Amino acid sequence: MWALITGASSGIGRDMARYLYDLGYNLIIVARNKNGLEKLKKDLENSKKRIDQEESNEKIKNKKSENRTMQEILVIPKDLSIAEKCVELYEETKHISLDLLVNNAGFGVFGEFIETDLEKEIDLINTNITAVHVLTKLYLKDMIKQNKGHILNVASIAGMEPGPLMAAYYASKAYVIRLSRAINKELKKKKAKVKISILCPGPVDTNFNNVAKVVFKAPSMSSEKVAKYGIDKALRGKLIIIPGFLNKSIRFFSKIIPDAILEEVAYHIQRKKKI
Repeated sequence: MWALITGASSGIGRDMARYLYDLGYNLIIVARNKNGLEKLKKDLENSKKRIDQEESNEKIKNKKSENRTMQEILVIPKDLSIAEKCVELYEETKHISLDLLVNNAGFGVFGEFIETDLEKEIDLINTNITAVHVLTKLYLKDMIKQNKGHILNVASIAGMEPGPLMAAYYASKAYVIRLSRAINKELKKKKAKVKISILCPGPVDTNFNNVAKVVFKAPSMSSEKVAKYGIDKALRGKLIIIPGFLNKSIRFFSKIIPDAILEEVAYHIQRKKKI
């Protein structure tokens, strides 16, 4: 089995890669940070060697440990904010029959819309939206031909509500959610065996906060817990995946509270995040 994870050098993407490797998947790990990818590969391979040594007695070796010795990890440093690099990634890996594509790469920008840096926001749109769009389209075509495969697009609970002071980020995640839901309906109409899922976490303890220059007042979930929860639910075929009771509650109330009130509440919450 093969899984490709973008944004795999840190945070949720890194922990998804670790969990999928533990499940027996061969990995294609992609990110801008080559050193982070190489470190992840080394950590995973060292972990496998340690387990193999512990299970050296043939009598206690099981099927899982035998499969682990055959696992591969391909490291592909790539800046997915450039659409051509997304196509390049596909061309380099299309010979591999993917079982799972995880579109996880993304980041946020904090501040009033008229004050935030335009170039950084364009980079955000290209990473959070364009890359997800391009990779989903290219790999989905192959999955439909093979009539198998799964795509997990990492969005955010933020994509389900207004986001003053983080307008571009919230809007980008809304795009991911709407795109994925539409694709899901098309797949159902085709009666395809290909599945798509959307992971919508709330605050997570990752490097996202430093990049966006925010500090969350609400409790953050660990990236390990979110990664495992997301993968488990996706592999079971769930469409919308929301980890944590608080986030599920936010989702519930966002359906019944008028947008004008949500916007006001969101603004006051966001304002408190500034570092």
